[in-house]
Amino acid sequence: MPRPKNERIVHEPPLFTEFKPAGVYGRYLEHIALSLDEYEALRLADQMGLSHEDAAAEMEISRSTFTRLIEEARKKVVGMIVEGKRLVINGGSIHFRSNIIRCASCGYMFKTGMDTNMTECPQCNGADLISLAGGFGHGRCCGQNRHHQKENFKKRR
Repeated sequence: MPRPKNERIVHEPPLFTEFKPAGVYGRYLEHIALSLDEYEALRLADQMGLSHEDAAAEMEISRSTFTRLIEEARKKVVGMIVEGKRLVINGGSIHFRSNIIRCASCGYMFKTGMDTNMTECPQCNGADLISLAGGFGHGRCCGQNRHHQKENFKKRR
């Protein structure tokens, strides 16, 4: 039986969680699930240009684990492009470092810490705020677990 996966660190939730070919209804497409940690691996390596070693340290995982994550993520993205599948980002054993809040009233988006409790939009003072991390089932757990995880990662290295 494989050992349980350690929780990985993701900088912030993605702004968009589904991608599909234009002109085709999503319900007719086979979907590919990209986990949040695979998404983060793509962001760190391919968007930010970090080395595997630096990206692994950012996610608080081993370099070999990062390499497996990025290879699997790239296969999934290529599958979406070449085979015309719908890509859905969700799941994974993760915690966020920061959050993005979207105001449902005016659409304004802003970044916050995981332990920051916002009650109104800084743009329009509206109270209908949506936590993007909350959409993945995360919130207070990420702020509380961040220090504990960092200490555990240092001990493993």
